[in-house]
Amino acid sequence: QVQLVESGGGLVQPGGSLRLSCAASGHTFSTYGMGWFRQAPGKERTVVAAIDWSGSTTYYTDSVKGRFTIPRDNAKNTGYLQMNSLKPEDTALYYCNADGYLMCDSYDAGTSWGQGTQVTVSS
Repeated sequence: QVQLVESGGGLVQPGGSLRLSCAASGHTFSTYGMGWFRQAPGKERTVVAAIDWSGSTTYYTDSVKGRFTIPRDNAKNTGYLQMNSLKPEDTALYYCNADGYLMCDSYDAGTSWGQGTQVTVSS
């Protein structure tokens, strides 16, 4: 079965950077798309960024375009979310999904999720 472990979160000041990691096991990571989602208290879980199986196509929600990137390393079965120029509104619990499908305008998440990693942006 698919197992995912998110890491890399923490407390940073506005304008800072973090690199989240999503380590996958139990399936063929390289054959699926990967997406990062976030959920703030009282809010719905929403997609932040996604990447297709090959890394040739990416998606970013408007609020993070130009600030976040979503590289992946299929050889290591690991995906990443590089977050730069962080803002307080980026504060949330971040989750990855690594068994979905990225289309041109949406990411269809699979059923496997990690426990999440907390990102807090505050001065």
